[in-house]
Order: sequence, then structure tokens, then C-alpha cells
Amino acid sequence: MRIGLRLLLAFFLVLGLSAVVVLRVFTEEIKPGTRLAMEDSLVDTAQALAQLAAPDLKAGRIGDGAFADAMTALASARPQARIHGFDKDRVDLRITVTDAQGIVRFDSQGLTVGQDHSRWNDVYRTLRGEYGARSSPASADRPNDTVMHVAAPVRDGDRIIGALAVSRPNQSLEPYIRRSQDRVLRWSWGVLGLTLVMGLLVSWWLASSLSRLRGYALAVSRGERVPLPRLGRLSGNTEFTDLASALERMHLKLEDRAYVEHYVHTLTHELKSPLAAIRGAAELLQEPLPDAERQRFAHHIETQTGRLQQLIERLLTLAEVEHMRQLTDVEEVDLTALTHDALHALEPRLRTKRLRVDGGPWAAAPLRGNRFLLAQALRNLLDNAIDFAPEDSALTLGIARDGAHWVWTLADSGPGIPDYALARVFDRFYSLPRGAGQERSSGLGLCLVHEVCQLHGGEVSLGNRQPPPGCLVRWRLPLRPPAGR
Repeated sequence: MRIGLRLLLAFFLVLGLSAVVVLRVFTEEIKPGTRLAMEDSLVDTAQALAQLAAPDLKAGRIGDGAFADAMTALASARPQARIHGFDKDRVDLRITVTDAQGIVRFDSQGLTVGQDHSRWNDVYRTLRGEYGARSSPASADRPNDTVMHVAAPVRDGDRIIGALAVSRPNQSLEPYIRRSQDRVLRWSWGVLGLTLVMGLLVSWWLASSLSRLRGYALAVSRGERVPLPRLGRLSGNTEFTDLASALERMHLKLEDRAYVEHYVHTLTHELKSPLAAIRGAAELLQEPLPDAERQRFAHHIETQTGRLQQLIERLLTLAEVEHMRQLTDVEEVDLTALTHDALHALEPRLRTKRLRVDGGPWAAAPLRGNRFLLAQALRNLLDNAIDFAPEDSALTLGIARDGAHWVWTLADSGPGIPDYALARVFDRFYSLPRGAGQERSSGLGLCLVHEVCQLHGGEVSLGNRQPPPGCLVRWRLPLRPPAGR
């Protein structure tokens, strides 16, 4: 399982469990919390009404006095109140007053007058000077519809002469409780959804950053030239950025070390042949020789010295290109014009071998790239074709548009490439015999072409023509180098 999916699942699991626990606790606390608030308000109401009922209870007219008339009228009261979207058009309070023995002397609904309530918890405790309250079913056939009763003592001085109980159905609070629960759930699901989206984004960011770093490390381990991954603005100066920079520094140090070791080994091998030839010729020149022999050995030293110089120059150019992380000095370049310039510079060699160039004229081929590197690559490809082309033959050159790319092709009529060498023609220091009278090349020209092609985001291939003999080079270059190159 990928790390991004693991992070996402772990985040969802923790968040889901937390949300379920919190929502469960919160929604279950709404109902008892609301009822506690109602009980608190009933306590204040009972205390106030007990003070108003005291005169009539002392005078013995609690059942038909002014207090009784006012409380009985509550049943017909119509508040016409709108509370947060709910209409309240009646008073849900019920008031009962008992004497000191717990016998009901007044009931605002007139249902329990004369009954003994002395054993009810609210009346029983109040008559003893304690706080009395109870919640009991409204009737035997409706056990789930409970009513809350809160009582307050009716006093004559310090003496308790009765108890006034205020009751209200708990059912009257259900609309408010349901609304609160619905709003809590709705907002909770909204916050949960937003949190999940944020968790998804964070998990994606973490997984994406790790995936880019992983891809970069794998590409480097394969020896590919890849730019340092861009982690985006979200990463900022985080540990991912530090890790990417550390990987880049480690890669460069290891690459430099391997590069130097490989070059020293290969260069030492390549220098042995011309140095041995120069040394041999120099030793012979120290002996008495005819002028013709002396001239031949001197020319041999000059030729090998030129070979060494060419090897060193191309090696330095290749080393510079191989260490480029991205293109520099990018400008608008005409591939056709660069080709004409290279052919003009190589005209003496073309005339020496009596070679002609077929395929023109070519239209302008504008693209963006490094002018110097493209010119070097073109020169190396043409040099290579001239070396292998037989005398009095033709080089067929083509420049054509292919969508967002230019395709540059060059074909010769030489011997072609042996099958064993097809996979190694772009390797550093790998070269094939040039024919009679020609020495092997440095083996760096095609390697340079391949590096320049990679920097420009193109593709280059070298193979045999079918059916006529010879080689065919196909170089595909984008109109614009890709980002990061």
C-alpha cells in the first residue's frame, strides 16, 4: 500500500473515531442540558409565585381568591410569541398549591383539588424545608411523556404553611432540542467534511512530495540527468526542501567522484596509443635517418599531437555539457541556418572527398536552444558522416516539421554500423574504424551529440539504412526545450 493511502486512511480513522465520540457526547448532552436550564427557570418561577400565593393561602381563599383567578386565566392566555422560528401560542405552566399537610387546595387546571400530594417528592421535600423537584409521567398510558415539577415553600413568616408546585411537560422542549441537535449535526458534518478535504490535501501533498523525491532518487540511480524536483509553494522551507537539497548535494558529490574516476581511467587508456606513437617516433628521430624517413616520423608526431589536442578539447567540451543541470543562454535559433554554417565550415573536407549534399533547399526551422551546443552537435554529426562516406558519393540531408518538433536527418552511403556496435555508438570513447588511411576518432563526438540532445529534450538515433547501404541519423528536437531543462 502506498504511503499516501496509508496516511489518508490513518487520518480518516483517527478523525472518524474522534468525530463519532465528540458528536455522540455532544448530542447526548443537549437534552439533559436543556432540561436543566428549564428546571432552573422553574425554580425562579415557583419562588416568585409562592410569594404571591402566600396571602391567599393564609387567608383561606387560595382556591377562589385573586391568585386563583389569575392563575386559572393562564389557560386562556395566547402569547403569540415566535422564538427562533417556533411559534408559542399557549402557556405550558401548571400551578398547584397544597396546604401544610400536602392536600391540594388549588390546581390551575382543576384536576387534582383535594388530592393528597404529600408523598410526591417535590411536595414532600419542600414541606420539610428542602429543595423539592420530580419528573414523572403525565399519565399511566403515556409513560414516555414526562412532566417536570418544581416546588417552593409558601411561608407565613418562618413557618411553612404550604407548597406551590410549578410543572411543565418536557415534551414542550423537544422542538428546541431537535433543532439544536440538527444544527450541531449539520455544522459538525460540515466541519468534518472540510477537515477531510484538508486531510486529503495534506496527505496528497505529503505523498506527492515523497513521490517526487523518490522519482528523483530512482532517476539518479539509473544515471539519468534530471533536475531537482520542484516541491511547490506549499512545501516552503520545510524538511522536504532540505531533504531535496541534501539529495542534490549528495548526488553531485557522488557523481563528481564517479565522473573523475571514470574519466581518469578511460582517458589514461585513450592517451596510451598516441603517446606511445609519439615516443616511438621521437626515439627514431634521435638516430641518423634519411630525410624522407625523418619527414615521415615528424609528420607522424604532428598527427598524433593533433589527435591529442582534439581529444582534450572535445573531452573538456563534453565534461562541461555533462555537468549542465539545465540549458543556459537559451535563445531563438534557426536550425537551417546552423546547418548551412556547419556545411560551409566543412566545405574543404567535402571537396577533398568529392562529396555532394542532396535534399535542399530547406525552409527556416526556428526553435529555442543553446546556439553553441547545437552548432557543435551538428558539426560532429556531419564530421562523422564525412568520415564514413565513400568518395564521390552523396550525403542526403533533410529538415522537416513534425508537430511541435523539427526532425533533422542525415544519410550517407558508407559501410553502415555493425550489429554489435548499434547499442554503443553514443558511448563515451567508443569508435569504429574510419577506413583506409584514417585513424579511429576520439569517440567523443556522438557522445556530445547525445548529451546536447538530452539537454534540449530531444531524441537522436543512429542506425543503418534499408535497403541501400549506409547510416541514417535522425535527430528530433522540440521547438522549445521542456521546463527544467
